[in-house]
Amino acid sequence: MMKKSLIHGSAVLAGAIAGLFVMVNAGATVAAEPAAIRVMTYNLWHGGDAGKQPLERTIAVIEKAGADIVGLQETHGFGPAGQPRPDRAKEIAARLGWHYLDQGERTGIVSRFKIVESTPRKWGAKLEFARGQHVYLFNAHLMYTPYQPYQLLSIPYNNAPFLKTAEEAVQSAKKTRGGQVERMLAEIQAIRNEGTPIFVTGDFNEPSHLDWTVAAADKKLCPLPVEWPTTKAVVDAGFEDAYRSVYPDPVKHPGLTWTPITKPTDPKDRHDRIDFVFVRGLGCRVKSVQVVGESEQNADIVLESYPSDHRAVVAEVELPPQ
Repeated sequence: MMKKSLIHGSAVLAGAIAGLFVMVNAGATVAAEPAAIRVMTYNLWHGGDAGKQPLERTIAVIEKAGADIVGLQETHGFGPAGQPRPDRAKEIAARLGWHYLDQGERTGIVSRFKIVESTPRKWGAKLEFARGQHVYLFNAHLMYTPYQPYQLLSIPYNNAPFLKTAEEAVQSAKKTRGGQVERMLAEIQAIRNEGTPIFVTGDFNEPSHLDWTVAAADKKLCPLPVEWPTTKAVVDAGFEDAYRSVYPDPVKHPGLTWTPITKPTDPKDRHDRIDFVFVRGLGCRVKSVQVVGESEQNADIVLESYPSDHRAVVAEVELPPQ
């Protein structure tokens, strides 16, 4: 997240293309053009090392989810003192025989489909299927502090001041993440006229404006209604929140992704949905969406010894005909 600052076969590492990204390929041909793809967001929790699980457990999350393309956050693990932190996303791509874009800032995109290029600042990657069809995946790990839900609930965190009103929370969130969101959306704006389907994944470190509603506040699921600005900016840019498109009622389906490692009753924490898959494209349709995590109570796809402090989200999206 946020606070606790992340099969087989031989893999061949391809060279950097235009100095922007590295692809890992197991020598397989480009996958056939699909009618639907499964898009996933997954915060690894310091490369999967923070949970003290072997990397195979992190890979198992992706495999069990049946993902085709994954936006990863907290990709760097723990290494020897004084040495560069190992890039676990690169290792994951190699073991899966997939392609990889290192976005920098400990984020990355892994894909069973070929990555043909990145956007200039590497917020996104262009993926190609067998017969020349393309999609874009943009992936973000937004600023984790100050964390406005904690501020509203008077939970001490990084010496951030407490807040009382929705207006204060919105302004604080804009100050915290607004610049990042603007830069990502600017790169999306530059390619949106191509008419290519676009996905956005990420750990936003901010809840959704579709979740902190009047109805949710009435049921005591959130302290008050807040129109959180980050998800609203993405939706206003023409994107659909995959989870809320399938489960529109936040009271019946909260879809919490933060966090498997504390109890919902923990007075020092606040559980929320802060990991997202967004979809934009004429003819795209979200067929299903699933939370991946540690228990049947909290997730649709369950793995024992779940290795992350975030639950993952995977959406199956029907693509338009080429």
